[in-house]
Amino acid sequence: MVWVRRVRTASGSTAVQIAESVNGRRRIVRHVGSARDEADLGLLMEEARRLLADERQGVLDLGITPVAAKAVMVPPPEGSGLFAEPAVKPAARAMVSRSRVLKTSSGLLYEALAGVYTDLGFDVVADESFRDLVIARVVEPTSLLDIDRVLAELGQRAVSLSTRKRTLRRAHQGMYRDQIAAACFEHVTTTGDVSLVLYDVTTLYFEVEKEDDLRKVGYSKERRVDPQIVVGLLVDRRGFPLEIGCYEGNKAETATIVPIVKAFQARHGLADMVVVADAGMLSGSNLKALDEANLRFIVGSRVTKAPKDLESHFRWHGDAFTDGQLIDTLTPRTGHTVENDPKIKAEPVWDRNQHPGSWRAVWAYSAKRAARDRTTLTLQENRAKAVVAGEKAARTPRFVKSRNGSRTLDQASLARARRLVGLKGYVTNIPAELMAAHEIIASYHDLWNVEQSFRMSKTDLRARPMLARTRDAIEAHLTIVFTALAVSREVQHRTGLSLRRVLRTLKPLRSATVEINGVITTIPPALNTDEAAILEALTRPTSRH
Repeated sequence: MVWVRRVRTASGSTAVQIAESVNGRRRIVRHVGSARDEADLGLLMEEARRLLADERQGVLDLGITPVAAKAVMVPPPEGSGLFAEPAVKPAARAMVSRSRVLKTSSGLLYEALAGVYTDLGFDVVADESFRDLVIARVVEPTSLLDIDRVLAELGQRAVSLSTRKRTLRRAHQGMYRDQIAAACFEHVTTTGDVSLVLYDVTTLYFEVEKEDDLRKVGYSKERRVDPQIVVGLLVDRRGFPLEIGCYEGNKAETATIVPIVKAFQARHGLADMVVVADAGMLSGSNLKALDEANLRFIVGSRVTKAPKDLESHFRWHGDAFTDGQLIDTLTPRTGHTVENDPKIKAEPVWDRNQHPGSWRAVWAYSAKRAARDRTTLTLQENRAKAVVAGEKAARTPRFVKSRNGSRTLDQASLARARRLVGLKGYVTNIPAELMAAHEIIASYHDLWNVEQSFRMSKTDLRARPMLARTRDAIEAHLTIVFTALAVSREVQHRTGLSLRRVLRTLKPLRSATVEINGVITTIPPALNTDEAAILEALTRPTSRH
């Protein structure tokens, strides 16, 4: 007796074997192969059954056990016998081609990301090549030349390189970014709100020798001296992108917020929203422009403003604070305006009409921040003392005064800094009756979402356009990154997992396209509980409230 058996091996795979039983003893006649998943196992089982069913062998004879020849009945000679008729030769048995795997791909991952892309309304651009460029950027950021490899792994056939280049030109000339931004706004207003938006900037550098109209040397957060561009990003309170802007590399950060916010406001006809930005955007002209545009703002304040803002508190209460203490007061719009009388013990309540020369200021004290600030100040003091003593050659650090070629420790500045440890200020034009002090602080703390989006765009999506040279190419590249960032943030929001975790889980799931008995079919991968949960979450839009 001959049969097919499956055996679990020590490595965890499944061996498919053909066995026979002779005189009560079992023998392995043939080892067909080992399978590591259900697709491979199905192919091996089919091959084993084909070997058993092959009538050309009569009996599966591999030379191990002698067997008797199989007797075959033959018809009598032609024209003989009682019922003589012309012999009809049996038709030749059609041979079935061997089963084979044609290709494998991460098709499930592509379908999931394409579904998110469609759910966000990005198919409004009606450009499949653009969609594939975005999905490839999410899965594995690479050059335009290498995208065909990424798409092939996802089971998609990429268009030619020249077509990809034309797609980038269409993306810029066809105003794809405006259409994507409109779809982002529609998505956020449907599933959340834009009553509060967050803004921040970053820089992207280029390894080129010469500057041009866009790529210029300017202040770099990465302390580089290469030509760069300044990128401004506007997101909702959960970090979903709403607007992106590209500016010359030497443009001041404070000069970017007003144009991008006004463009966003004009595009969507908004008249009432809150803009949150860090202390780098704190300038009198910026705050005035935002206020004149009927926009409310929350901007981080610099600690150097604390002595003037808290002059009344220091006079009546000294420099003692309790953990979590909030002080709601005024800050002058210009350095010459004084509307907070320190002779009055109670802090004034900001009113637009009563205090036209001031903004509302909220100061908060944190014991944890104070401990961190004291540690930093101690390190800075020790560094300053080492420079003063000549023990360390360095640029003049903080708390060092230079006079007539000699250096001394700036005791007054050090004492003033220690007095302000633990304080953090916030400037706003929102009255207290509309937003309490703790809500002002909570809204400002949402800024980490835009910082996270920038980190994602610079690491996961590799936003730096290394090979782009012209402004149009750079703008088209940023449109791809902006769209990919929206897809990535939505993936994270739906699954509750990081983008890297989702890709690491779904990318190894390979669908196999196989040919069996001349029929081509695709076998989906087996899913465990975690993988099925991620795929289900990606196909189920959730509210952003």
